Amino acid sequence: MAATQLKPCLVLLLTFSLLAFASAISRNRIKSLNQIKEVNRKGPYIGLITVIATEEDAFFASGSFKPDPKFPFIDLSGRRFRFGVVRGRKVVYVRCGEGMTNAVAATQQMVDLFDIKGIIHFGIAGNTNNSMSIGDVTIPNQIAHTGLWEWLNTNGTLDSADVAQLEIGDYNVPKGNGTNLLGHIGYMEEEYYSVAGEPNVAESLFWANISLQWLQLASNLEGMKLEQCVNSSLCLTEKPKLVVGLRASTSNIFLDNAAYRDFLFQKFGVSSADMESAGVAMNDGMWMQTSLSNGYPVIVIRGLSDLAGNQEGDNVVSKFGGLAAVNSVKAVLGFIRNLPPITR
Repeated sequence: MAATQLKPCLVLLLTFSLLAFASAISRNRIKSLNQIKEVNRKGPYIGLITVIATEEDAFFASGSFKPDPKFPFIDLSGRRFRFGVVRGRKVVYVRCGEGMTNAVAATQQMVDLFDIKGIIHFGIAGNTNNSMSIGDVTIPNQIAHTGLWEWLNTNGTLDSADVAQLEIGDYNVPKGNGTNLLGHIGYMEEEYYSVAGEPNVAESLFWANISLQWLQLASNLEGMKLEQCVNSSLCLTEKPKLVVGLRASTSNIFLDNAAYRDFLFQKFGVSSADMESAGVAMNDGMWMQTSLSNGYPVIVIRGLSDLAGNQEGDNVVSKFGGLAAVNSVKAVLGFIRNLPPITR
């Protein structure tokens, strides 16, 4: 067959293939929408969001999650949303993945598609407060996105609206030796849009306030027993504690640097650092990039897995991450048990 005769055949074959592919996508979309309608009839739900497999493993290993027998999960946009019951409360659970983009996308998808009445975000975080220890659990009352910067030259002028400034040259060794061409960094406020505000009008916001009613419920968890040992041969030197009401920092940075750790604590008074909490929380309507802007109560529960760079040698997250995740799950289960009945 001549090449000129082959071309129309290839075009026709490609067209049929694309139509079949589009049809399959359409059928899957319709199926997912029907499943979403079905699960929402069983709601409302509390949303549960973790980040990494270590946290998810600790949650499922607790045995507290009882899957829905008819709709145990729905796969959407590469994520698996699981439906079930925890401590008598109907829940939707998802693992969002690392970083702000994943946190925002998964949370917004959850609140857009499902009948959600509040979100509990939990997992592990780095410890930036010397009065806290690995294994401790923190439930912050405020969270800031500390990764929104304007990075200026050495002679640049910071915006007067910036919340704080980091002079990179202050960290020269020896101190004050020469000019650091990395200049300085200004910490900017978020442009925050919410269901409570005027359309298309942003509010400047740096600190996100966690839902007060849920924080009061969480305060009842202080003094709860947490796990101290990874195994029979590896234990923490002190019994872990749960603390409610500290501050937390979020940015798209895995923090493992003692100097920057100390800067964050001294400048902002934060006790933990992670890569997702602000992205989840601002999305619900009280802030937290997804939760607060949509008008839902939200709480963040993080177990401290490492010292965020304030250690000698390598980071210990691989050693104590699992323990920190287990302790965050214990706190989550205690919090869910204390929640009042959820109604439509």
